[in-house]
Amino acid sequence: MNFTHSSLPPILELFDNAVLTWGLLACGLAQFSKLIVELVQHGQWRPSVLIETGGMPSSHSALVTGTASGVGLQLGFDQPAFAIAVTFAFVVMYDASGIRRAAGLTAAKVNEMNLKDLPSPLPSPLKESLGHTRLEVLVGSLIGPAIALPGIFFVGSPLHLAQTLGFMVG
Repeated sequence: MNFTHSSLPPILELFDNAVLTWGLLACGLAQFSKLIVELVQHGQWRPSVLIETGGMPSSHSALVTGTASGVGLQLGFDQPAFAIAVTFAFVVMYDASGIRRAAGLTAAKVNEMNLKDLPSPLPSPLKESLGHTRLEVLVGSLIGPAIALPGIFFVGSPLHLAQTLGFMVG
């Protein structure tokens, strides 16, 4: 096997990964936008949405589509690595709008029942916001590439940005 080894320390190699950085930023921005959606839709400022699953938009979808599009941009859209990234993205998005959504809807029905009628009462209501609607997944899946592709193309990795700004010698 032919392994190439970078002259950078491992921690700096991590900061030289533009695909990971911009995928995570897309995820973070999608999650942060839930604050704005909550404020506009419900008139509430609820910072707790930053650590909740579910809701508009899907930050998981933004993460996987941003990362997949970044892999395609850097390695080529005709490469097996891009195919793997896209396949993984489809599985995550299908799971979010299918299985996790169904589990949340089931939890809502259980919570509607009189908890005293259950064989062993629940200590607290079940979490209902587990998955996403197809629209939430779609919006998240559009945010990912919209953030990641320009970021990778115009800015690059955090290490590259630091070098460009003169914080590190390249």
